[in-house]
Amino acid sequence: MKLTGLHLLLTYQCTFECDHCFVFGSPSQTGVMTLSQIQEILRQARETGTIASIYFEGGEPFLYYAVMLKGVQMAKQMGFRVGVVSNAYWANSTEDALEWLRPLADLIEDLSVSSDLYHYSEMMSRQAQNAQDAAKQLGIPVGVISVCQPEAVNAAQTMGTVTGEGAAVMYRGRAVEKLVPRAARQPWETFTECPHEDLREPGRCHLDPLGNLHVCQGISLGNIYETPLKEICAAYDVGAHPIAGPLLAGGPVALVQEYNLPHEENYADACHLCFEARRVLRERFPEILKPDQMYGVESQAMQYRDLIRGTAL
Repeated sequence: MKLTGLHLLLTYQCTFECDHCFVFGSPSQTGVMTLSQIQEILRQARETGTIASIYFEGGEPFLYYAVMLKGVQMAKQMGFRVGVVSNAYWANSTEDALEWLRPLADLIEDLSVSSDLYHYSEMMSRQAQNAQDAAKQLGIPVGVISVCQPEAVNAAQTMGTVTGEGAAVMYRGRAVEKLVPRAARQPWETFTECPHEDLREPGRCHLDPLGNLHVCQGISLGNIYETPLKEICAAYDVGAHPIAGPLLAGGPVALVQEYNLPHEENYADACHLCFEARRVLRERFPEILKPDQMYGVESQAMQYRDLIRGTAL
């Protein structure tokens, strides 16, 4: 596996608790990277010889602004292309946004701002517009990430048209609990491929504060605090991976069939079937289907708070 991009989940915490969130981001979530951890992550990323870009995401990375900024500076100094993803909660005015973004000018090559009806009361929020305006003044490339409501996707599927209201919901994470009742469903046996991830040769993976390297959120390939990133990449064999292997061979349907899992007759999308199958399999594969944060389980996740804040690498 030759990764070209590494997306750091700087924190699981967020100012919002969006219904569509893959990682169950919320103000009460736990898990935050320290500067020493970021430094070690960047060192390991450079050792791979293939990773060219680093993104800082969340949760909401601006919640830990000083750590994020220093991490961006270190990544830039090491020669990586750097990007940041944010919900722009901090952009209450263009003037405010300029002060938040000015230190990032000439450091980041992409600012992706989330704005839709899950975050705000309108698709293009005042905060997102302020962030866009400030970024353009500072010469920071900027784009907006929007996800439409389930009903818009239902209508598009029925009418055969594109809604123009953003990307479709992926029914994993909190969306399974909050949005599935509003979604149109299809027979489970139609989901014979993973439509969103290149499981054979991932171009990028997500890395969480606990050190878990995710080929898809909630499917870990290993922990870089236990095994160096370069070794995880070299050892990755999708055919031998008990979760990614079946998904590559035949999508969520193959995962269900491989382990003879109970299932409903209809699901909102492939992610929905996959997520429900993985929840059933977590006890069997605890070192792969983790951490609790990715599955909306808070009891064990609370135990990580002191570990993450106190780990020195």
